[in-house]
Amino acid sequence: MNLKWTEPVVVITGASSGIGKASARQFAEKGARLVLAARRKNLLDDLVDELANQGCEAIAVEADVSDKEDVQEIAKQAIREFGRIDVWVNNAGVGAVGRFDEIPLEEHDQLIRTNLMGVIYGSSAALRLFRRRGQGVLINVASVEGKQAFAYHASYAASKHAIVGLSSALRQELSVNKERNIFVCTVMPAAINTPFFRHSANFTGKKVVAPPPVYAPEQVAKTIVKLAWSPEEEAYVGGLGRFMGAQSRVARKFSDRQAGWLQQRKQIKEAPEGVNKSGALFEPDEEGIEAKDEWTESGRIVDPTAIALGAIIPVAAGIWYWKRRSVQNRERERDYEIRRAS
Repeated sequence: MNLKWTEPVVVITGASSGIGKASARQFAEKGARLVLAARRKNLLDDLVDELANQGCEAIAVEADVSDKEDVQEIAKQAIREFGRIDVWVNNAGVGAVGRFDEIPLEEHDQLIRTNLMGVIYGSSAALRLFRRRGQGVLINVASVEGKQAFAYHASYAASKHAIVGLSSALRQELSVNKERNIFVCTVMPAAINTPFFRHSANFTGKKVVAPPPVYAPEQVAKTIVKLAWSPEEEAYVGGLGRFMGAQSRVARKFSDRQAGWLQQRKQIKEAPEGVNKSGALFEPDEEGIEAKDEWTESGRIVDPTAIALGAIIPVAAGIWYWKRRSVQNRERERDYEIRRAS
């Protein structure tokens, strides 16, 4: 499906930095008119000025997506300014890292309110408007952790699994009601080079580090913009994330063990000392500068562990799959012989 948008009106939550900011810039290049929402109004205003200098119409809406009234206000301001919404991108999200029982319940509550309820509020606002017009594209940014969870990310992984399930259920509703011009897309990025890791709540006693390889936010933005014109049900960003999603489907136990081992090694054993904190869960961090210290120009960490896993995992998964098929074949042959004998 290729949509014929001209100057589409696009709402982006979490637009003050990272994936949201990169998406705003790329949508502007395509002639979109933008409604940019986040908690950090000063950073949004700077981005609106930047885009205005390039001839893009954009407005900034200060909003916390964990508050349903704020999300409704995003929709109201979009309609007031532009008269419609064509594309809604639920991108805002927060993280919390640590042993599940050592993270205060208040932190888990706030993460779920932001990552899951924020997407539910945004999806509800968007779909109500799309159904009135009979068209629209809803893009929910989940994570590869919506398919493959990681240790020490329990509530984050839960929220992203929920977004994947929510999006699937919405697609089914649209299908059975024959609403064929409304689309729901789910984006599943791997680790991305944004301030997300510095802003995450952290109860590990270690510095939060991104699990390599880490990709540039512009790669996610490119996928999001593409989906606005050519919707797909699910889209991965990052080769390792795509592989882990596939691996988790065919070798769940092996995939879980591998993910847990990698997190234990990178996030706990090898990570430098850090300070426990709530990060940006409850209040935004005014710093909007992207993380660049560890990254290569391509936006990807070259990590020996990742290279080794990239070589070993396909072989190990292939061996596991071959052994499983061999066992299944032997069982079928045994059952056949038993039936013949009887």
